[in-house]
Amino acid sequence: MKITRLRSFMSHDGHRPRVIVAIDTDTGITGWGECYNHGPDRALPPILDYFFEQIKGEDPRRIEFLMLKLQQQARFPGGAMHLAAFSAIDHCLWDIAAKAVNLPVYRLLGGAVRDKVRVYLGVYTAPDPRELLETVLAKHEQYGLTAFKLSPYRVDFHAVRWGEVVRAGAEYFRTLRELSPKDFEYAFDAHAKIFEPWQAVQLANALASYDPLFFEEPIRPEHIPAWAEMKAKMQCPLATGESLYSRYEFLNLLNARGCDIAQPDICVVGGMLEMRKIAVLAETHYVQIAPHNPMGPLATAVNLHFAASIPNFKILEYRLPVDAPYVKDPYLPEGGYLQLRPDRPGWGVEIDEEELQKDTYVHWERKLPVKPDGSLGYP
Repeated sequence: MKITRLRSFMSHDGHRPRVIVAIDTDTGITGWGECYNHGPDRALPPILDYFFEQIKGEDPRRIEFLMLKLQQQARFPGGAMHLAAFSAIDHCLWDIAAKAVNLPVYRLLGGAVRDKVRVYLGVYTAPDPRELLETVLAKHEQYGLTAFKLSPYRVDFHAVRWGEVVRAGAEYFRTLRELSPKDFEYAFDAHAKIFEPWQAVQLANALASYDPLFFEEPIRPEHIPAWAEMKAKMQCPLATGESLYSRYEFLNLLNARGCDIAQPDICVVGGMLEMRKIAVLAETHYVQIAPHNPMGPLATAVNLHFAASIPNFKILEYRLPVDAPYVKDPYLPEGGYLQLRPDRPGWGVEIDEEELQKDTYVHWERKLPVKPDGSLGYP
C-alpha cells in the first residue's frame, strides 16, 4: 500500500473554520484527519502540501516511521501550524491503517479499556444561573449530559475591582449548585485571561467551596514554576495543557507538579502518537487526561478512540455538531457518554466529500478586550 495523494478542505462547524484533510492510497482506502485552527487557517493547505512531498509513495501503515520522518526533516521544533498539520496527517494514517484490517482504530491501540466515553459540554451564554440551569437541564433531557463547563467571570474584570469579580463568580456558582441536581458537575474555564497567579488562586478557592469539576487554564502557560505555585495553593483541581505542544512541555509541567488534570489537544500536539506518549507520562505522575476538544465532529471521533484506549482518561470536552454536515453520522451522547462503534472501521464515521467541496470557510479570530486605560487584555 502506498500514499498517492493528500487533499485539504476548508469548512466550518457553525462556529469556527475547520481544516479537514484526506490522504488517499493506491488501494482505494482514504484516511481522514482534522487540523487545529490556531488562526491563519488558509495557511495550512500549502503547509500540508509541503509535508505531503515527504511522505508520498510511503506505506501509510508505518505511522511511527512517517511521523518521525516529518519531525526529523525540521531542523527546529515545530510550532503551532507545523504541529496542526502533523496532527491531521497522523489522524489520516491511523484511519487508513485501521480500515486496511477492517477494525476500529482503538483496536489497534491495545483495545478499549472502557465501554463508553463520558463527555462534558461548554455552556457560556446564560447570564443568570436559573437561565443556565434551564439550558443544562434541556441538554440532560436530550443527551443525558451531567457535566458542563462555563466561564468563572460574571462581571467584566477589566472594569471592576478584582474582589468583586471573585465575589460574583462564587455567588453565581453557589446559586447554580443549590439549584442543580446533585449529580451535575461544573468545570470553569478561565481562558488564560488572568495575568497574576495570586488572582487565579483567589478565584479558584472562592469556587472551591462549591465543588467544581476543575478550574482550567487561568494564566498563560509559558512559566511552569507559576503553575506549580498555584497548584500548591488551590483547593480544587487545576487543569491545563491545551496550549502545550509536545510531550517535552508536558513532562516539564508534570515534573513541576503543575496540574491535577492534563488537557492535551489531539489536533495540536501532533496527533494520536504524541497524545498517547503524553498520556503515559501523565499516568506515571498520577495525573488524569481530559482532552481539550473545542473542535468539529471528526476531531471528536479521533478523541473518542484515544479516550477509549488509555487507562488515565477522565472526561472529554465535547461540542454538539450543530452545523457540520461534512460528517454524516457524528458521535452523539447517549446518557452523557459517547458509545463505541465496534463494527465500524477507522474512526467510525462517514465523511461527506460532496459537502467538503463547497468550501464553506468562515473567517474567525479572537476579539481582544480593551481595558479602561486603552491597553489590551488577553482574549
